[in-house]
Order: sequence, then structure tokens, then C-alpha cells
Amino acid sequence: MSLTPIQCRMARAALYIGFRELAKLANVSPNTVARLERGESMNPRTLTKVRAVLEQAGVMFIDADDVGGVGVRMVREGETAL
Repeated sequence: MSLTPIQCRMARAALYIGFRELAKLANVSPNTVARLERGESMNPRTLTKVRAVLEQAGVMFIDADDVGGVGVRMVREGETAL
């Protein structure tokens, strides 16, 4: 699964981090995070880096299914890599 713009925004909100902080953690430019969240075309490696940072910080990504669309969930305490 990839990382959608809304999932990135939802994950940042859940983690209480700004786009500049996410950019620093993922070693990408703030402009890259802004472009991702606007839905602009991204290099797959960039998406992988950003997603990995968010997952390490404690976010789990949820695929769309018959019940609803994509989403995020916080990993239970003790299950995060941090």
C-alpha cells in the first residue's frame, strides 16, 4: 500500500508533528511533504521514507475496504519501534 495525502495529514495530526518536522525526520525537504499532501506526483522511494518515519513514530495505516476509506490508527503502547 502507498501513502495517500489524507493519510499523511491524519498521521501528522495524530502524532502532533508539523510538516517541517516530518520533513526533517524523513530527510526530505518541507516542500516535498507539502507536495505529497497536495497529492502531487511523488517518487515511490520518497513515499516509502515518509511512511516509514510515521510508522516508526507509532502510526498504523489502514487500507480502504467495504466499510470505509483509508485511515490511520495509533499503534498500541509497546508496539511502536520508538
